[in-house]
Amino acid sequence: MSRVGKKIINLPGKTKIDYKDRELVVKGEKGTLTRTLHPAVDLAITEKTISVTIDQEDRKTRSLQGLTRSLVANMVDGVSKGFERTLEINGIGYRAEMKGNSIVLNLGYSHPIDFPLPEGVDATVDKNNVIKLTGIDKEKVGQTAASIRKLRKPEPYKGKGVKYAEEYIHRKAGKTGTK
Repeated sequence: MSRVGKKIINLPGKTKIDYKDRELVVKGEKGTLTRTLHPAVDLAITEKTISVTIDQEDRKTRSLQGLTRSLVANMVDGVSKGFERTLEINGIGYRAEMKGNSIVLNLGYSHPIDFPLPEGVDATVDKNNVIKLTGIDKEKVGQTAASIRKLRKPEPYKGKGVKYAEEYIHRKAGKTGTK
C-alpha cells in the first residue's frame, strides 16, 4: 500500500492557500491555480503545511487521498517553481519554429503542422529542433508535450521523430540482405 497520501506538504514562503467549499486556490509568485476536491477527502491546513485527511478507511478513499495529495503538491510546486518539459526533434528536414502563440512543425509530412499552445503553457524553440514547454500546471504542460510527441512518434530504426529529452529510443537492427 502506498503511503503517499499521509505525507505532509510543506508550503514555500510566498505561497498562499485559500480553501472554501471544496474549492482549493493556491496563489504564488508564478500565478494562481484552482481545483475542486473530491467529497471523500479534506485538507488540514496550518501556517506552513497541508495534510490530506479522509473520513473512512476503504481502498477507494485511500487511493483518493494519495491522488489528492499529489495534485495539491503539484499545485504548490507549480505556483512557486513552475514546470518544464523538453522535446527533441530528430530527422533530416524535421524542424519547429514559433509563430505567435503556436508552434509550426515540419515533421516529414506534405504540409507543416500548426500546433496552437493552450492557455497557461509557454514554449521556446532552440536550434530548430529543441522545444521547451513551461507552465505552472503540470497536467497541462505534460499533456501538451504528449500531444506534440504524438504528431510523429520516434521510430525504432533511425530514431526519427519527436521524443522527450530524457527518453531513450531502443534501436532495432534493420533487414539484412541475403547473399
